[in-house]
Formats: sequence, C-alpha cells, structure tokens
Amino acid sequence: MAPLMVTAGRRVNPQVAVCVCYVAAMFMNGMDATIVNVALPALVDEFSVSASAASAVNVGYLVSLAVCIPVSGWLGDRFGTKRVFLAAFGTFVLASALCGISGDLTQLTLARVLQGAGGGVMSPVALTLLFRAYPPAERIRLSRVLLLPTAVAPALGPVLGGFFVEHLTWRWGFFVNLPIGLAALVFGALLLREHVEAPDKRFDLRGFALAAPGLGLVVFSLEGIASGTSAVLSWGAGAAGLVLLGLLVRSQLRAEHPMLDLRLFADDHFRRASLILFTCLVGFLGTLYGFTLMYQVELGASAWETGLVTLPKAVGLMIASQLVAWAHRRFGPRLLIAVAMLGAAASFAMMNLIGPHDAWMAAFVQLASGFFVGAATAELQVIAFSTIDKAATGGASTLFNVQRQVGSALGVAITASVLAASGPGLGSYHLAMLTSAGFAIVGVLLALRVTEVVAPQREPVAAGR
Repeated sequence: MAPLMVTAGRRVNPQVAVCVCYVAAMFMNGMDATIVNVALPALVDEFSVSASAASAVNVGYLVSLAVCIPVSGWLGDRFGTKRVFLAAFGTFVLASALCGISGDLTQLTLARVLQGAGGGVMSPVALTLLFRAYPPAERIRLSRVLLLPTAVAPALGPVLGGFFVEHLTWRWGFFVNLPIGLAALVFGALLLREHVEAPDKRFDLRGFALAAPGLGLVVFSLEGIASGTSAVLSWGAGAAGLVLLGLLVRSQLRAEHPMLDLRLFADDHFRRASLILFTCLVGFLGTLYGFTLMYQVELGASAWETGLVTLPKAVGLMIASQLVAWAHRRFGPRLLIAVAMLGAAASFAMMNLIGPHDAWMAAFVQLASGFFVGAATAELQVIAFSTIDKAATGGASTLFNVQRQVGSALGVAITASVLAASGPGLGSYHLAMLTSAGFAIVGVLLALRVTEVVAPQREPVAAGR
C-alpha cells in the first residue's frame, strides 16, 4: 500500500499538494476560532461554571495563538517549512483530540492553549508554503484557495457549532478535526517538498521576549473586553502589551536578523494591502460576533436558526472566489478592492434593517456580506505579496498573520465595547453594526491609494534589509 501511495504521490503536482494541505490546515484553524463561541453555553451547563469562567477556553486559545505566531517565521526558515508545518499541524490535531475528551474546564482550557500554539505556528508557515509554490504572476489564481479556509471557515463555524450543540454534543466541534487532520498529515508527509531558507539563521531572543508577551497581553486585553473581564485587568494588560510592542518596534528596526521584519512595510503593496485587510477583518469579525448575538438575544432565534441564516455568508465567499481572478484582470486591484470594501460597508449597515421574522432578508444580507468581504480578502492577500522577495516570504507571512489575528480580536472587542457602553436593547446592536461599517469605509479610502497595476519586475524588499 505504501509504495502505491508514493507512486501516486509522484504524479501529483507539487503546487496542488501545497494547496490541499493549506486548505485543510487553515480551514480547521479558522473554523475552531468561531465554532466554540456557539458552544460556550453548553460548556457552562456541562461543567457547572460561570460564563466568564467558560470564556477562558477562547481566551487561552487566542492568547496562545498570538504568542506563538512571531516565532513561526524563524522556525520555518531555520528548520524547513515542511517539517515545521507538519509538526505544528500534528500538534493542532492532537490538541483537538484532547479537547474532545476533556473531563473538566481546566483540561479543556489547557488543551485549547496547546491547540493555539499549534495554530499560531501552522498558519504563517502554511501561507509561506503556498506563496513560495506560486510565482507572483500566478498568484491571482489562488483566490479559490485563499478564501475557502481564511474566510469561509469562520462563517461556517457558527453553523456547525449550532448543529453539534443541538443535535450531538459540543465535543464534536473538536472531533470533526481528527479525520481531516490525520488524512492531511499523511498527504503532506508524502507529497510536500522541504525548503530550508536559512539553516544558520540566528534566533532573535530579544525580539521574541518582547513580541510574545506583548501580543499575548494585547489579545488578552481585547478578549477580556469582549468577554466582560474586569476592566482594570483588561485595560492594564492592554497598556502593558502596547508598551512592550512599542519597545519591540524599536528593537526590530535595529536588529540585524529581526524576528518580525518591520522593514517589509516599506513595500507599498504589502503595507497598503495589510492595512486594508486589517480594517476589513475588524468589520467582518465585529459583525459576525454582533449579528450572532443580536439574532439570538434580541430577535429570538435559536443557535441553529442563527447558524442557518449566516450560512449564506459562506456561499457569498465561495461565489466571490470564482470571480476575483476575472475581476482583477477586468478592473484592476484599486477599483476591485474599493468597490468590494464599499459593498462590505453597505452590507454591514443593512444588518440593522433585519427584524424578528426577516429570515430571508437576513440570509440575503449575509450573502452580500460574504461576497464583498470575500472579493476584498482574496485580492488583498495576493496584492500584499506581489512584490515580496521569495526569501522574505516567511517573515511577511508572520507579519500578515499577526495583523490578521489582532484585527480579528479587535473587531470582536470593539463590538463588545459598543454593546456594553450603549446598554441593552436593539439600538446598541445597530450602533455596533454601523461601527463595523465605518471601519470598512476607512478601507475604501485606503483602497483608493492602491497602485493600479502591480509591477512584478520591481525590485522586491528582502528580509532584514
């Protein structure tokens, strides 16, 4: 059997092998980030704990994810992207099994921390594998691959979470990772190609000592605000984290081999696309969190019904993935991104028009939201790396994932803060949706400064320069 698999593997295009592993890994990682939100009430009941205590399951995962992202670029360059990816992916799958068999909240939280560590390393290295496999001229074709895990998975999380909670058990939210993960691990071990960029690359201990706690404290602060943790603790952690990140910036700009190569932001395409994607994610995750609460708490829907009306968001994302390559050729990046962000802002605002019995309208708005966010996300990820040197892809992927993680947490935290500040009632949710739309409008203004034609022949920004 093994010789047959190896022989068949030799016939698989290496680019296809990378795409399969990327989709499997990132889909699991993206889905788990949202699937647990729906399961929190079930955890409260089963373990007989408070809602604030149960939120540690999410906070532990996201903080661990943020702490481990900075080291991923160095690990991939130093030990090889295939080896590091498979080790991190295997850790994620093992942690998923441990989550599913957890007997109490402490065990579940520790397993989620381990899962976050695997995901924090896995995500940037997976993106590095993908962009090193495709030259810049071919990357627009990746829109179908990029959107499926990074945007569709978070939208599907509440749907599957609602189904598991109501018809099976919350544990299946973790067990579902096992068959997919094990199959992808075997596939990747056989078919992925190893690439060691810098076997003698030095570890930036000072950078890690500032980046890991800095990002961890900022994410803890944002999640604490969203979950109702003590204001003093949340804001204190955030302030300490920002101080550490300020020291990090100074350190990284002076380091010869920085852990986070901030000089990459000198590249216009990478900087502008990263900023626009940041505003997009703040709005998208803010509405995903806020609408889910609004539809259940204020409009009286069940978790399963809420999952069903948000499902069209994933459909819209998939439709966008089929059209982005054509739209890129037809309209160019600036117009495409600006229109997509404007459409996203409009769809976020339209969520305020949905009433208790407007399921079809809710589904349509979610479809539109997914379509416009999907179009913007796919285009931005390609544009961001269009002029990044192949040797710097690992560092760029790390920076990109740091921004994505912080942007996602910030979106949820801002929505939670608006809801807390404006008091109970439907009006507070409407204000939160408009706030998310405002971030998308900022993205529109930034998009107008995107270079119309990406020039691959331009000299790229190399790592450490």
